Amino acid sequence: MAKLAFTKSKAFYDQYFRNPNPDKKSTHYCPGCGHGNVHKFIAEALEDFEVVDRSIIISPVGCSVFAYYYFDTGNIQAAHGRAAAVATGIKRTHPHSIVISYQGDGDLAAIGTAELIHAANRGENITIIFINNAIYGMTGGQMAPTTLIGQRTTTTPRGRDVHNEGFPIRVCEMLNSLEAPVYLERVSLHDTKHRAKARMAVRKAIKNQIDGKGFSLVEVLSPCPSGWKMDPVDSIKWIEQEMTKVFPLGVFRDKSKEVESFHFEKPQLPADQITDALGLSQLKVQHFEQSKPEEKYRNPGIKAAGFGGQGILLLGVALAQAGMLEGYQVSWIPSYGPEMRGGTANCHVHISEQPIGSPLVAFPDVLIAMNRPSLERFQNDVKEGGLIIYDSSLIDIEPSRQDVEIMPIPATRMADELGNTRIANMVVLGAYIGYTNALNKETVLATLDTIISRKRLIDINRQAIEKGYEFGYEMKQKASGK
Repeated sequence: MAKLAFTKSKAFYDQYFRNPNPDKKSTHYCPGCGHGNVHKFIAEALEDFEVVDRSIIISPVGCSVFAYYYFDTGNIQAAHGRAAAVATGIKRTHPHSIVISYQGDGDLAAIGTAELIHAANRGENITIIFINNAIYGMTGGQMAPTTLIGQRTTTTPRGRDVHNEGFPIRVCEMLNSLEAPVYLERVSLHDTKHRAKARMAVRKAIKNQIDGKGFSLVEVLSPCPSGWKMDPVDSIKWIEQEMTKVFPLGVFRDKSKEVESFHFEKPQLPADQITDALGLSQLKVQHFEQSKPEEKYRNPGIKAAGFGGQGILLLGVALAQAGMLEGYQVSWIPSYGPEMRGGTANCHVHISEQPIGSPLVAFPDVLIAMNRPSLERFQNDVKEGGLIIYDSSLIDIEPSRQDVEIMPIPATRMADELGNTRIANMVVLGAYIGYTNALNKETVLATLDTIISRKRLIDINRQAIEKGYEFGYEMKQKASGK
């Protein structure tokens, strides 16, 4: 005899083991909350479309983040407001996955507005489920971009005032001004009829992504009895009587039958073409022997710092380029102020025999300080046993550290003697490799052809490296007692 059994969707965990509450079979949401309804719609669609195993849900902060308690899918938490950007990256990295960004109004329509608009404008093939409950529901009931005029919240105790807080943001209407979105609909959870429409809208938004149609967003007017200080029955009445006046329900855009399917494919180049594609063909021209420094100078994390105009960033580029030519794993990342000249400038460089986890150098093995503020700011970050190199022409104090190697070098004066104070950076670069042998001098000299655009300046930069190298080598010999 046939038997009809209603069971939990396979898109949900059997038990919510991630939920810290003792009851692992019930959700944590407040009575009357709309999240449970929308979760059910999503889970049902993923199961019916047979895409549970290739679905990834992106959830940022707020109540939305707790989707990972319940969905037995891929789950990635995003920083506040960044879910659309994260979803874009995940979808492009894993184009055959089904990526759903699940966001609240305080997240999507406030700090996340830019990410949302640009993802929609590019027509990213993702699905965004937008929970609009008109407040910041999790953090105390503050005013959100969707809070209604006159609505009282913890941050608008007299009610939202258009002259002070502006008007509610209508997300669907805003996105409807863009060309790329395929499907935009606003639905509600205030009665059975409208929950059925919401269910169909969620299914359509997910199916659009499966079919490669493009960007889909479903905005859901959802009750938040706790945040609104109402009982569940009054909260759904308030949606119907108040929210739908400001946020009219309906389909704002549906081009799913008009647009052709498009499935993004990651470019797959043959191994022998990757070097050319990255513009690194010159690496094939000449082989550079890898340096053989002492153990304490191997795999350095280097921070070079000074002010704009001293060539700090170019110094870092030269180090990274030379390291790459010798076959090391390298990274270089700059940090500088807005000024063209005179502002702060520093860069982080890794030269490593192993893959590099992060380009940042928080605690450098080597600090190159080209002005006093940089020395004072960063010297305490240098690892014990590390190396501090500073321009004694410009810095009138000595490092206070007693547990590191210290090499003062009058780099600016030495550069001036060569005819140009702006090559002090190359003097310091030469001194560093002369002292540590972290890179071969011949390799560093060879990098000048690719990093210096004005060819007439290459020769004087070569001279600076040579002069600095001699200085660093002599300093190392003295330090070694030779």
